[in-house]
Amino acid sequence: MTTAEAPGKMVGKAIKRREDPRLITGQGNYLDDIKLPGMLYAAIVRSPYGHARIKNINVAAAQAHPGVVAVITGAEIAKEQNPLPCAWAAGGVQNNVNTPRALAVDVVRYVGEGVALVVAEDRYVAHDALDLVEVDYEPLDVVVDAEAATKAGTVQLHENAPNNVVMHWTCGAEQPTAQAIEQAEVVVKQRILNQRLIPTPMETRGYISRYDSATGEYTIWMSSQAPHVHRLLLTAFVLGIPENKMRCIAPDIGGGFGAKIFVYPEMASTLYAAKVVGHPVKWVETRRESCAVTTHGRDHITDLEIAGTKDGKITGLRVHTYANLGAYCSTIAPGVATTLYGRMVAGVYKIPHVFVEVDGVYTNTSMVDAYRGAGRPEAAYVIERAVDMFAQKLGMDPAEVRRRNFIQPDEFPYDTGIGMLPYDSGNYEPALDKALAMAGYKNFAQEQADARKEGRLLGLGICTYVEVCGVAPSKWIGLAGQGWGAGLWESANVKVHLTGKVVVTTGSMPHGQGHETSFAQLVSDELGVPYEDVIVEYGDTQGTPFGYGTYGSRSAAVGGTAIFKSVSKIKDKARKLAAHMLEAAEEDIIFENGKASVRGAPDSAKTIQDIALQAHVAYDLPAGMEPYLDETTYYDPPNCTFPFGTHVCLVEIDADTGKVTPLRYIAVDDVGKVINPLIVDGQLHGGIAQGMAQALYEAAVYDDNGQLLTGSLMDYAIPRADMVPHYELDRTETPSPVNPMGVKGAGEAGTIAAAATVSNAVVNALQHLGIQHLDMPYTSEKVWRAIHERNGGNGHVS
Repeated sequence: MTTAEAPGKMVGKAIKRREDPRLITGQGNYLDDIKLPGMLYAAIVRSPYGHARIKNINVAAAQAHPGVVAVITGAEIAKEQNPLPCAWAAGGVQNNVNTPRALAVDVVRYVGEGVALVVAEDRYVAHDALDLVEVDYEPLDVVVDAEAATKAGTVQLHENAPNNVVMHWTCGAEQPTAQAIEQAEVVVKQRILNQRLIPTPMETRGYISRYDSATGEYTIWMSSQAPHVHRLLLTAFVLGIPENKMRCIAPDIGGGFGAKIFVYPEMASTLYAAKVVGHPVKWVETRRESCAVTTHGRDHITDLEIAGTKDGKITGLRVHTYANLGAYCSTIAPGVATTLYGRMVAGVYKIPHVFVEVDGVYTNTSMVDAYRGAGRPEAAYVIERAVDMFAQKLGMDPAEVRRRNFIQPDEFPYDTGIGMLPYDSGNYEPALDKALAMAGYKNFAQEQADARKEGRLLGLGICTYVEVCGVAPSKWIGLAGQGWGAGLWESANVKVHLTGKVVVTTGSMPHGQGHETSFAQLVSDELGVPYEDVIVEYGDTQGTPFGYGTYGSRSAAVGGTAIFKSVSKIKDKARKLAAHMLEAAEEDIIFENGKASVRGAPDSAKTIQDIALQAHVAYDLPAGMEPYLDETTYYDPPNCTFPFGTHVCLVEIDADTGKVTPLRYIAVDDVGKVINPLIVDGQLHGGIAQGMAQALYEAAVYDDNGQLLTGSLMDYAIPRADMVPHYELDRTETPSPVNPMGVKGAGEAGTIAAAATVSNAVVNALQHLGIQHLDMPYTSEKVWRAIHERNGGNGHVS
C-alpha cells in the first residue's frame, strides 16, 4: 500500500483554520439551513409585562387563522413535562431553586417569557398569528435591581425564596479578614457595578424537533455548545424518558459565548409540539428575542474593601456581591456566581485574609448565566480595580504594588485559601515586564503630564489577571464539592483506518474555536500522519462518545488531553503489533514520527499505515490482540489549569465631550503551550473586543417596569471594527503540569482582562481630578459629567 511520509511538527505552527473556507463562503450548515420534509414553523407569544398573573388565554382566533396548525399553552405542556433543571446549584449552601417551564403557567416573571406557541405552515404565518392570541394579564409589582429585591416589603417572585434570595454563599475566613482590615494602615472602600450584558452571537438560537411515533424517539437539531448535556437534561429531567430515546445534533454554530450552553424553554416546547402535530417543528429566534430572552451575563453589585500597609503590601480583601440571576435559575447560574467568581477574587496576589459573600437574587429580568469568562471577568474586575484604588490611595505606582504582591514562581502549586483548587503554575512578573516595556511605561508619566498641559487627558491601565480553565476534576466540582450535578470529564475516540487515514471523534463542541484544525495538528504530531489525513468529527450524540461540550476554555486542556490519551493507546497497540511484525521484543520497539522500529535498526521500520493495515485485515496478530486501531478515552483531569497575563491599555479622553478613545492595547498572555498561535491570537482578539466593549459601550438596561430598553442592536451598542485599536500581542510560556501537552486555555483570556484594563486606563486619566472610580460603561455623557462635576461645571481639566 502507499504510505504517507510523516510530516514536520505541526504543534506550534500558525496555520489557517481548515474549517474557515466553508464557513466564510456560505457553505456551512447552520441550523436555519436545515429543511426537513413536512417541517412546520413555530413562533412564541411572549409576555409584554415584567410580572403578571395570566388570567386567561384565548387561542381560538389564532387557531382558525389559515396556515396555523396548532396553538399550544403552558398548561398543556405542564401535563407531560417538568420544569427545566438547574444543573449547578451553589455548593454547600441552601439554594432556593426555581426554574422556568417550556411555557409560563399562571404567572409570567419577565418581559419576553413565553406564554403560547403557534405552529404554522410557514414562519410568516406563525408570526402573524401571534397577534391573534388573546392573553388577559393582571399586572403585578416589579423589581429589577438585585439589592432592592432583597429588602423587606419588596414583591416576592417565588414563595420558596424569602426576600428573593436564591442563595447566600461565602468563602474565606470572615473574622480574620475583618480583623486584618480593622488593623490595617490603609483601607479603601468602594461600591462597583459590573453591568448586565447581552451575549449577541452572530447566529441566534434555534431548534428543530422531530418525533417518531413508531419508536417513541426524538431527534432535535440545536444550536448548542453541549449537545450531550442537553440530551441528558432534557430526557432525564424534563421529559422523563430514557436517554437513548433522544438524539441531539449540533450543526455548525455561529457563535455562542456561553449563551448556548444552557437548556432553554424553546427546546422543551418544540419537542412537545413535534409530538403533538406529528411533524418536525423549527423555531429560530429573532434578534429582538435574542436580546430579550437568551441568557444575559454579569450584573453584579459589589461592595469591596481592600486593606494593607503603607509600603504597598495587601493584607486583607472583603467582598460582598449581589448577583442578579434574573427571574429563574438558568442551568448553571448559581455556580458561576459563586465558584467561578468568588473563589477567584484573590487573583494573582498573595492576600493572607480574604472573605467573599455572594447573594444570588431573583428579579423580574431575563435569566443571567455564563457569558464569555463566566465569573472570572467579574472577579478580575473586582481585584484589579481594588489594587488600582489601593495604589492610588498610597500614591504608589500601580505596577509596583502588583509586583510586591505577586505569588512567586517557586510557590506553585499555590492555594489562595478561598476554596479554589491550587493554581497549577505561574510566573507573573515576566508577563508584566514585557507588557510594560511594549507600552513604553517608563515614559508614560511624563507623557501624561505633558498632555495635561495641552488640555489632553491620557490614561494608562494595567490588569494582571489569572483565570481558571478546564474546570474539573469531577470529584471537586460535583455535588459533594462545588455543587455541579454531574462530572466534567471529556471524551475522545480515535480510529486509524486500514488506509492510514485517521478519524477523531470528540465530545467537545466547537463554535468558532478551530477544533478541526488544532485537534488535527495534535494528532498529526503524536501519530506521525499527515495533517491532511486527520478528520475531526463532533456534534451528534448518536455518533460521538458522551462529552460535556465546549465552554470554560476547556477544549484543549480537557478535550485535547482525551485525544492525546487515545492516540497514546493507539501507539501502545501499534508498538505491540510492530514487535510481532518485526519479530522483536516489545520493549525494543520505539515509535517516532509515524514509524515503529527496532531500537538501533531504523531501516526495518513499519509505518503507522503498515501497522493499521495489518491490524485491520487481522491475518497475523499477536495472541489475544483485537483487530483494528480504535481507542476511546474518558479523561477526568486531576486539577484545573490557570492561564494568566498582563494587559495594558492607553486611552485618550476628550475633555469637551467625554469621548474615550482607546489608542493602544497590549496583551502579554501565558496560556501554556500553544498548539496554533494563529488561533490563539484570534481568540484573544475577539475576547479583548468583548471586554473592551463592556468597558466602553455595552449595557443591558431595564426600566422600573421590567422593560428592556436595549432590546435591539439599535439600542445595545456592540462595537464596530473601527472602534477598537490594533492589538499588540506577545506571550510568555509557563507549561501546565496538569496535562501532558502543557496547555492551559485561551478562549476567554481577552475578555477576562480587557474590561478591567480599560477601566483602569479611564480612571487613571481622571484621577488627578480626585476621581477614585467610575462604573462601566464609559459613555461620553458619563465621563463628561464626571469631569464637569469635579471642576465646578467649567470643564477645565489641567
